[in-house]
Amino acid sequence: MNDEAKRKQLRKYKMFATGLFVLMAVIFIATTLLQKSSPSHWLGYVRAFSEAAMVGALADWFAVTALFRHPLGLPIPHTNLIESSKQRLGDNLGSFVVSNFLSPQNIRPYIQKLKISNFVGEWLGKEKSQEILIRNLSDIVLDILNKLDDTSVSQFISKKVSEMTDDIKLNKVVGNGISYILEKNDHQRIVTNLSKQIKEYIIENDEMIKERVQKGSYSFIPSFVDNKIADKIASGLSDFFREIEEDSDHEIRNLITRKIHDFSTDLKEDPKWDDEFKTIKNGLLKNDKLDEYSNDIWVSIKKTLMKELQDDQSSLKTYLTKNLNEFSENLKTDENLQNKIDHWVRVTAYKYILKNTHQFGNLISSTVGNWQGKELSEKLELEVGKDLQFIRVNGTLVGGLVGLIIYTIANFFL
Repeated sequence: MNDEAKRKQLRKYKMFATGLFVLMAVIFIATTLLQKSSPSHWLGYVRAFSEAAMVGALADWFAVTALFRHPLGLPIPHTNLIESSKQRLGDNLGSFVVSNFLSPQNIRPYIQKLKISNFVGEWLGKEKSQEILIRNLSDIVLDILNKLDDTSVSQFISKKVSEMTDDIKLNKVVGNGISYILEKNDHQRIVTNLSKQIKEYIIENDEMIKERVQKGSYSFIPSFVDNKIADKIASGLSDFFREIEEDSDHEIRNLITRKIHDFSTDLKEDPKWDDEFKTIKNGLLKNDKLDEYSNDIWVSIKKTLMKELQDDQSSLKTYLTKNLNEFSENLKTDENLQNKIDHWVRVTAYKYILKNTHQFGNLISSTVGNWQGKELSEKLELEVGKDLQFIRVNGTLVGGLVGLIIYTIANFFL
């Protein structure tokens, strides 16, 4: 029911209560006049009923009216109670809501029923929802990228790189990296591949070996002898590197491993390498070069991000869509994930509400307190005025009955 309908209803019941008072007044006047010309004893009972009913109607009219305004516009003390007590009413209403509706024992049952994981999973699983989410996120990131000052960002990157590299011992980083490769035995693949490449190079270039042998041989030695020697050299070398390629425990492999290990230890422990890497680092990361590198890095990242965010079919958006689908499916099927998310939501909501209950009270208090007094009175009267008119009606009828009882007792017993 809107406000206009409530006003019509309130006027209707006000007219009914007022009409009942007018009826009692008419009856009172009529019976008073009739008593002067008629000795009928029943007129006294009717007159007593109507007289008391008028008093009751007027008393309750005054009481009801005093809640919302000054009766007859007269500034009688303790009237217009809503307007004069609106701040106290707001404070009390706020305290009442906080104490009775936002107490831990009241909100806990509702918080425990919260289960949003399925809802979120269903929402994220819809293609339209994913498009909305990704589009809004893209717009936000694009707006941030456009507002960022490129110079400031590149300087920030340059500063952070400089701070990080100042404390980094590059010789130890490289040494530890080599040690890690040795621990994983990854260097063996390099040895295997290198041996294979050398073997194939020797086999494919046997003519070059023959030319080299003939060039370094004596003129009196026949060519077929030189060729035979060259074939033996090529065959021996290719067989040697084949053995290295195929034998994982070959002596050369072990020798290479020991040499790499010694070099790694030397890198980490010998101070000369620290100085060497500092020199290299300072040469590569001079302030002007570092600023240039940082600017190039940022421009490249920004350009790539903007391109990816603006293209609806970009790999970034495809990747995001794929992950949203996976996350949505997990939310709908993974009970453990559902419990974790729902538990986090419940605990967070519970703590937040309890921590800010006074804010709810202050909101109610300030809202009511900021209402115009007349506006507040009208709002409340529209909501409860209809029922209050029945107080006037009841006052009229009850007052009349009480007056009738008193008149009857007085006539029969006094």
